[in-house]
Amino acid sequence: MLSPIEINTRKLGYFVAVAEELHFGKAAERVHLAQQALSRQIKELESLVGAKLLDRTTRKVTLTPAGEAFLEGARTALTVLDEAASAARRAARGPAGTLRLGYVPGAALELTPLILAEFAERHPAVVVEMQEFPVHDSSAGLASGATDVAFVRLPKGIPNIETEVLFVDPVVAMVSSSHHLAGRGSVCARDLVDDPITNGDTVDEAYRAFWCLEAVRDESTKARLVPISSITEEAQLVATGAAIAVTSVVAMHYMPLPGVQFLGINDWPGSAVAVGWHRDERSPLVAQFLEVAFAVRDRESQLVHTIENRPTTT
Repeated sequence: MLSPIEINTRKLGYFVAVAEELHFGKAAERVHLAQQALSRQIKELESLVGAKLLDRTTRKVTLTPAGEAFLEGARTALTVLDEAASAARRAARGPAGTLRLGYVPGAALELTPLILAEFAERHPAVVVEMQEFPVHDSSAGLASGATDVAFVRLPKGIPNIETEVLFVDPVVAMVSSSHHLAGRGSVCARDLVDDPITNGDTVDEAYRAFWCLEAVRDESTKARLVPISSITEEAQLVATGAAIAVTSVVAMHYMPLPGVQFLGINDWPGSAVAVGWHRDERSPLVAQFLEVAFAVRDRESQLVHTIENRPTTT
């Protein structure tokens, strides 16, 4: 008698087929094997087990007591092995589920499609639901719990949100073509504080202060805020001369509009674009997305350099 360890799943499957059909001809059709070959496989299995599993005559096939006992274990073994194989395949694909990805206008710019494509390749079982949020929600849904992870712009003054920077995007002043500063290659932040300035009506004070140049204002130059609900509305408002705006340099490269000019701001820092997530809710899906985002950022250093060094004047 050979060791039972040498019993393979194919032989177990053949036996289960015969035990369930109680007919070698029907079982042979079921497992796509010649009847003689199937009979030989069953005899080899009985030899490995060390017991007769089937009584067969020319008229019928029945299970022996040993066969009945073995059938239960064979079914269990096949089920366990099938579940193990399925678990291995799931592990190889990575976690499954739905990841809610929020983003502010522009998202992560040229890194966005690279990050999404690599994440989809690594984790094909994950559905990514993307949602763009208006300018007043600078957290891109994180603050309200509407998203699991998001592409956001810093700074952030909202608690319980962690961020890591992908790149720092230059900022520019957007003014009407008839503005007295139009035509200058660049300005200082204080040159802009006397004009009304657009505001996305965000509840995030740190975010509002950055884009409204609060750091260079005093009592005499308090910001006169002009509310806007979208980047397009902002540009159209600026073109009328009703206000100026401080915005990402990407606006002048991807949304050229008549009637406005862009000026570099010599003494104002760039806007960091980051990935954000809930501090206390970093799920496995979020962790996998962050891993991909940072890997793409680090690998695409030349692209990041290009993004961070775009020209800031029209």
